[in-house]
Amino acid sequence: MSNTKKISAEQERLNVNAKKEVPIEKWGPYLSERQWGTVREDYSPEGNAWKYFTHEQSRSRVYRWGEDGIAGISDLHQNLCFAIALWNGKDPILKERLFGLSNSEGNHGEDVKELYYYLDNTPTHFYMEYLYKYPQEIFPYEELIEVNRHRSKTEPEFEILDTGIFKENKYFDVNIRYAKNNSEDICIEIIITNRAETEAEITLLPTLWFRNQWIFSNLQQKPVLKIISSQKNNGVVKAAHKQLGDYFFYYAGTSETVMTENETNAEKIFNIRNSSPFVKDAFHDAIAGHNSQLYELLKTNSKGTKFSPIYHFSIPAKGFRRVTLRLSKGEIQNPFDNNFDNVFEKRKQEADEFYNNFLSEDCPADIRKIQRQAFAGLLWSKQFYQYDIERWLEGDPAEIPPPPERKYGRNAKWKHLKIADVISMPDKWEYPWFASWDLCFHCIPMAMIDPVFAKNQLILLCREWFMNPFGQIPAYEWNFSDVNPPLQAWAAMQVYKIEKTFHNRADIYFLKRIFQKLLINFTWWANREDENENNIFTGGFLGLDNIGVIDRDSLPPGVFLEQVDATAWMGMYALNMMEIALEIAQSDSSYEDLVTKFYEHFVLIASSLNETLWDADENFFYDHLHMQDGYSISMKVRSIVGLSVLFNVGIITRDALQKLPDFKKRMDYIRKYRLKRNKFLHFEEMSDEGHLLISLVPKERLTKLLSVVLDENEFLSVGGIRALSKYHKDHPFELQLDHKTYSISYQPGDSNDSMFGGNSNWRGPVWMPLDFLIIKTLQQLHGFYRNKIQLPFPTGSGNILELEEISRELSKRFLASFQINADKSRRIHGNANWFYQQPENKDLVLFYEYYHGDSAMGMGASHQTGWSSLIAALINQNFPVS
Repeated sequence: MSNTKKISAEQERLNVNAKKEVPIEKWGPYLSERQWGTVREDYSPEGNAWKYFTHEQSRSRVYRWGEDGIAGISDLHQNLCFAIALWNGKDPILKERLFGLSNSEGNHGEDVKELYYYLDNTPTHFYMEYLYKYPQEIFPYEELIEVNRHRSKTEPEFEILDTGIFKENKYFDVNIRYAKNNSEDICIEIIITNRAETEAEITLLPTLWFRNQWIFSNLQQKPVLKIISSQKNNGVVKAAHKQLGDYFFYYAGTSETVMTENETNAEKIFNIRNSSPFVKDAFHDAIAGHNSQLYELLKTNSKGTKFSPIYHFSIPAKGFRRVTLRLSKGEIQNPFDNNFDNVFEKRKQEADEFYNNFLSEDCPADIRKIQRQAFAGLLWSKQFYQYDIERWLEGDPAEIPPPPERKYGRNAKWKHLKIADVISMPDKWEYPWFASWDLCFHCIPMAMIDPVFAKNQLILLCREWFMNPFGQIPAYEWNFSDVNPPLQAWAAMQVYKIEKTFHNRADIYFLKRIFQKLLINFTWWANREDENENNIFTGGFLGLDNIGVIDRDSLPPGVFLEQVDATAWMGMYALNMMEIALEIAQSDSSYEDLVTKFYEHFVLIASSLNETLWDADENFFYDHLHMQDGYSISMKVRSIVGLSVLFNVGIITRDALQKLPDFKKRMDYIRKYRLKRNKFLHFEEMSDEGHLLISLVPKERLTKLLSVVLDENEFLSVGGIRALSKYHKDHPFELQLDHKTYSISYQPGDSNDSMFGGNSNWRGPVWMPLDFLIIKTLQQLHGFYRNKIQLPFPTGSGNILELEEISRELSKRFLASFQINADKSRRIHGNANWFYQQPENKDLVLFYEYYHGDSAMGMGASHQTGWSSLIAALINQNFPVS
């Protein structure tokens, strides 16, 4: 951002937070959207998280490790929570949380079946906006389950728009806005709009509750919600918590309230008689269950741990109703005076000023909205995540001990892991748990708007309560021992550069701090995954799910796979560590030896990969499968695996090189040594200006690989670069192993198999994070070569472009999938465009997990911001601030 611009109010708040020990706002959207069906809540002997704690149980059963809700907020330790619940007068239950299918219910795994949108959010959460669309007819719970359950892997998913329930606009738009007066005074506005042509009834329950920690933690003082004032059309509830302190919840426009306890309905869940009628699902039974006796009991109850005012509305066609609430640390004399609306107006204006700093003035309005929603989704995806594995394995003092099988099962080797932090999630419904390599991509757009939080997240992964004593970074809760691409060093350097560019700060201390931690992780990788000590790595899963013809993490005994991508990721890791050490060494010469160390690591990895896994006949890098008898098979699958070598590029400027004479001397020695002994030499080239390019791929091989990447019959699609070449549509690859036949073919949409849960697909679709890496690589190469490398785009055309121009064309293809067309459609919406072409929906954008390899329609998780928020960074590259 330009130094001449005035610092925005939001930026000033961020600057204050940056000085905190934990640079996170006290209140934010830290509530998950699905706590049921998670590993944390699973206490079964066999480890079936989806069956142990179901959606059906979620309204009645207390969670152990977190809470969930719709458009919810909580404090950063998730003691006190707020979210909305709704009832259309017809559903058998309240709409208290988002509904979706479990992994076994969906024909492509777990999937949320709701319409909701993250409209706005600022890094300090002083302004937030969320939209939920609630049907007026009976919500099609059973239809969604049954139709999807009977569909095959080759059929599309049955979505909520396919049920027809939104066809005649018989739904409510529920718009929730938060605006903070200060960090502990939150104004809340809920506007419900009837989109139908006829009048419709709805009940709203804005719910405040305490997370139940008392039954698990032997709290001496149980928190309490108490009505301290109740008048004709307003009231106040005091929320008293020993650690959090006292808060006051103000409501207006109703005198009807209900109060219960956040306690398990033991009778419903365990067939044990309840000691009290005040249980977690009491609101459901009283209102949706038409239990008038219980309803009266809840209305007269003035003390508990779960509370809501009740709003019954009959809203005319196209009309709306507004509800105002307020949650404050201190008591307020007139909570809903003129200042209440002024807070919203001011915070919205401040949000606009903040985001206007990130795009040039000529950026089209639609693209601005896309970027704004991408940032909103990224910020709404923050979540309080708690998981103490030792406590989880051993059980809680007051509870029945967990089955003994668990002590040798999932995550049993991670007893040191004790997390209670706010973390950026891939998708708060489909993936409501941190994933270490996803998080690296989240930090790129996050660094644009809140570099301090981005740095906090990367450091967090390396802290002693995350990283194990041997240096492994936990992958994700389904198996913390899985290995994912080690992108933390790359992300750290990107965040450092982004902060330097946008915020004019060069945080060398951050680089030093994370570098020390990553030294341990790099050593763990080098010692564990180099099967034959030849610098060819066999990393296993590595985050690309079903990209391989076989499960790369479950090979037969004696069989091992030398992986291009595992080796390329390690080469990239070495280069990234070298780059960090190089940057630090400019002001601290003690790091010069570490520059040399990682340069030598890279030389060995680059040489081995080029000598072993390059196919000179097909001009591609392929994995090699080694059998027990010593026979090896070249796995000739043209996929992103073979393209991962492109990410191994480093440039050392002339000035940096001159400041490191010992490193330069050692580098010259290695080059001469390898040339003298006819050893393969990785690619190096000096520019006319004296800058040095270091690359895993020699220039000749680079241009050959890029010609395949840019071929529309191979990798290049209308929406970006495919993960698997379209060549395999007519030429599937087959492998005979252990008397079984395995094959892989081009699948541009959903996965046709159940590998890794079957809810994602790397066999043809476009994945934004890897496309982003390709785009960044092209930009880096152009910075060195300028006009010395020019290629046809697409391959075979007469349109000759430089690498920077090609990177922009790739960015434009991705962005075009999100942009609104002349007919008001967007490619990402695919078959749902009929809904999004309506005036009230035309600006709504979803950010998917991956995108169809032919049409660019969004696939997989629908709120993956998450890594699809990278579109915000691509937009900035196309419309940069001067």
